[in-house]
Amino acid sequence: MQDFAQEFSLALRLILTGDPDLWEIVLLSLQVSLTAVVIAAAIAMPLGAALAVLRFPGRRAVIVLINALMGLPPVVVGLLVYLSLSRSGPLGVLQLLYTPTAMIIAQVLLVAPIITALTRQTVETLDAEYAEQLRSLGVSRLASVPTLLWDGRLALLTALLAGFGRAIAEVGAVIMVGGNINHVTRVMTTTIALETSKGNLALALALGTILIALAITVTAAVSALVERGEGAEVRHA
Repeated sequence: MQDFAQEFSLALRLILTGDPDLWEIVLLSLQVSLTAVVIAAAIAMPLGAALAVLRFPGRRAVIVLINALMGLPPVVVGLLVYLSLSRSGPLGVLQLLYTPTAMIIAQVLLVAPIITALTRQTVETLDAEYAEQLRSLGVSRLASVPTLLWDGRLALLTALLAGFGRAIAEVGAVIMVGGNINHVTRVMTTTIALETSKGNLALALALGTILIALAITVTAAVSALVERGEGAEVRHA
């Protein structure tokens, strides 16, 4: 117990003194994960909304596939990205393996199905509520997508939060394609795994504390925004 208290004390000291190596890892983690979420959202939200409003042969199969991809094992994604970016792979000429870009690609593949599925559910509910009104105004199903996305923007924050949580906590895929190279591709999760195995618990605890604090802060911020938006809707009703 005394050893744990000592390690936790050292961890807090690393955080409060602004240890440059610690905060370099934190900033790289945020840069990679936030970039991946933004790219995934730009692809997944329109796709999810289109799946919600359009009717076409095979739609149900596509929905089932996307829902299945939500549980895609990270190591499988890491393997696929590794094979694609390796020297013998189709994208090897880009020389992206063991770079932050490779980590972003892996995280986009993991996050996109989550945001797509949650967006589809949200927009499908809104479409059922407003479809008749939009059709009466002459708005086609596809043209209604921007309106429905905007109307569901508060609910869609939850989808972004889920995507960010998956990205920032990822270990398997990013360590395979990033290599966990010091000062290059070392992020919070991979560093926690490495430093724990080395017995450097202070750094691992410091990063774990920041990771938990980030999760709580983001969740609280989204909850506050949703509650404020719901309160505004009630006042305008």
